Amino acid sequence: MNETIVTTENLTKRYGEHTAVDEVSLTVRRGEVYGFLGPNGAGKTTTLRMLLGLIRPTSGTATILRHTPGEPAAKRRAGALIEDPGFFPYLSGRDNLRVMTRYLALSDSAADAALDRVDLTGRGGDPFRTYSLGMKQRLGVAAALLGNPDLLVLDEPTNGLDPAGMADMRELLVELAGHGQTVLLSSHLLGEVQDICDRVGVISDGRLITESTVAEIRGMSSLYIRAEPVDVALAVAMRIAGDDAVHLLDGDALRLDVGAGATPGITRALVDAGADVHEVRTSERSLEEVFFEITATGDAANSTASTARSHER
Repeated sequence: MNETIVTTENLTKRYGEHTAVDEVSLTVRRGEVYGFLGPNGAGKTTTLRMLLGLIRPTSGTATILRHTPGEPAAKRRAGALIEDPGFFPYLSGRDNLRVMTRYLALSDSAADAALDRVDLTGRGGDPFRTYSLGMKQRLGVAAALLGNPDLLVLDEPTNGLDPAGMADMRELLVELAGHGQTVLLSSHLLGEVQDICDRVGVISDGRLITESTVAEIRGMSSLYIRAEPVDVALAVAMRIAGDDAVHLLDGDALRLDVGAGATPGITRALVDAGADVHEVRTSERSLEEVFFEITATGDAANSTASTARSHER
């Protein structure tokens, strides 16, 4: 079993009457890219800040690299980019990183290596104040990479990047995980998360709704069929896939909740039954579709629970 790098148990943060994070329990394992997803204001950044020891939880516990968040041993082995990266505006990108390398007791060459990894070498001598949003974000990730940390905690790492920059960042994060480092990132770009993350946790209204692999959370693919006569196609589909897995859509289309591997057998059966097959295609739900579905369900459930509590009072 993979080593656990981050774990939380009922982690909670309240600000007065407002509960920003509500009993979140999650697990991040070594060598994976873990996507932490949720609508704006769901509690993602607050959770990440607690994991890094930047704020204290109201209740619950967290462990990062087998240490309590904020302990020196945890800080040495974790790199982070949370919200807007803060640097000295009058120093160059390279000199900003060199300030950090000296604090971390690293050589200046570590700053140059970090700039190279985020494709900022050519602009490393320019003052930070002249950087675009995307360049500032790259420098923030470069700072997080200093010292080759075991864990990277990144809050919206592709914010402000152009499409090519996003692709480069995705490639870098996958490369890091491939070398045994662990990446915990929050992102609102669900297509990006779907492409690079091994597992995801979805938070809504402060509560963790689900935690699973990307494949599991997207569920089984569906098979769409257009064939005539429709009653013949329907009978064949129900015989092979089962009544509950077959759905008659508008017009002459059927949707079968089966895997793509069932396509050849069902197609042959339709032809053998004398049906004219016009279209057969597989379709998988995107992470974005599932995200909107489960956060809407979660919000509804939380609203119902809140109403019930108010009636109890």
